[in-house]
Amino acid sequence: MDFDFSDEQLLIKQTAREFAEEELAPDIEERDKNQTFPYRQFKKLAELGFMGVIVPEKYGGAGMDMMSLVLIIEEISRIDPSVGVVLSVHNSLTCGGILEFGTEEQKKKYLEPLATGVGIGAYSISEPEAGSDIAGIRTRYKFDGNHFILNGTKMWVTSGNSASYYILFATKDPDLRHSGISAFIIEKTFSGFKVGKKENKLGIRSSDTCELVLEDCYVPEENILGKEGDGFKIAVILLNSGRIGIAAQAIGIAQACLESSVKYAQERKQFGRKIASFQAIQNKIADMATEIDAGRFLLYRAAMKKEKGEDCAVEASMAKYFCSQVAVKSSIQAVQIHGGYGYLKDFPVERYMRDAKITEIYEGTTEIQRLVIARNLLKSK
Repeated sequence: MDFDFSDEQLLIKQTAREFAEEELAPDIEERDKNQTFPYRQFKKLAELGFMGVIVPEKYGGAGMDMMSLVLIIEEISRIDPSVGVVLSVHNSLTCGGILEFGTEEQKKKYLEPLATGVGIGAYSISEPEAGSDIAGIRTRYKFDGNHFILNGTKMWVTSGNSASYYILFATKDPDLRHSGISAFIIEKTFSGFKVGKKENKLGIRSSDTCELVLEDCYVPEENILGKEGDGFKIAVILLNSGRIGIAAQAIGIAQACLESSVKYAQERKQFGRKIASFQAIQNKIADMATEIDAGRFLLYRAAMKKEKGEDCAVEASMAKYFCSQVAVKSSIQAVQIHGGYGYLKDFPVERYMRDAKITEIYEGTTEIQRLVIARNLLKSK
């Protein structure tokens, strides 16, 4: 498979790398410690066109492709995975959802503020009793002739507090399971909508993850996304894009682990020589490099299929499944290479380990990815 990038894509990749190193790296430790959202940096990301990567120019976006988005998320996540996940959710799920399923009126109303950074987008489907089982959501909606009225509690919402616009899923009747779910575009200012508890997380700490509470939240009739009852289908399709984004985030984290390990191994001395000369260290670095490249192959293949409009469910799940494991394994190896120093906050590998773990959980756990892959393969027999 040919992964030769265009000059434009290479420029985008380089721009993202430089932005991450110059704008995100200087205060990343402070933001991680204080759980501070990088509002200032997001304004600059909007100026670069990174808030509307796949949004057509006619709606205020940059008009780039899915591979460009993957390269941006990968490079940003190499320095700051918190920003990487916000970019992924904003672009692939929120902008992507409105672009793929929205009416022309919805696209005109919401894509421009999202693409230009006026507002950040979020995606909300999980609930206290519904995580992997998205058909089990219990947030309910009813229609009063003019508005949909939503009641319930949502959980684990990336950018829950920082967002202005949300794609949110509710059910007409929990007993209907898949067929009862619809998707809605929610504005933060809607009556009956409020942000609840902000979670205190192990990693990805400068990205806020929050509870959302809907108490007679009035949503205009025209803010339903797609048709009534299409919510489950919409969620599944959008999650393919989301999983590609998280795979890119994971590879970015793994690449950071590799680069930090190589640098440290070439500087640290034990027994009178640099530890880079020890075969045990060389083996770890060789394994990391090989697995990262294998992950990139799965990631880029999934992005290419998505860009072509082809079914990429299996490829997206394979990429997310494998790349998230590579991120976690690479972070563990990086801490081991750094020894006792790797366990201290003086070195970034401690944060890489905390940031890596969530990639095996959100946008579908590792177990769910294996289930998706197996079911699709067995179905085809």
